[in-house]
Amino acid sequence: MQPHEIWKYPLGPGENVLEMPSGAEILTVQVQGHQPVLWAKVIPNLPKEKRIIRVLATGEGFNGTGLKYISTFQIAGGSLIFHAFEL
Repeated sequence: MQPHEIWKYPLGPGENVLEMPSGAEILTVQVQGHQPVLWAKVIPNLPKEKRIIRVLATGEGFNGTGLKYISTFQIAGGSLIFHAFEL
C-alpha cells in the first residue's frame, strides 16, 4: 500500500487549475493567514492530473451545472464569504 500525504494548494478568485496526483481526495478549503488554501489527501508518486476549482463570492451569479461543492470560507474577519466548487 502506498503512503498518503496531505498537500496544500493556494487558491485565488475565479477559476484555479491545479496539478494534483491522480485520484487526490479534496478535504477542505480554509484560510491560512490571509490566503485561501485547498488541502487534499494524495499519493505523491502517482501521475499528475489537472483539477479545476472555482471560487465564487456570495451573491456572484454562476452556472452550477457540473460543479461539486467543496467548502465555504471567510476572509477579512467574515466580511467576505466565498464558496469553492470543483468543476
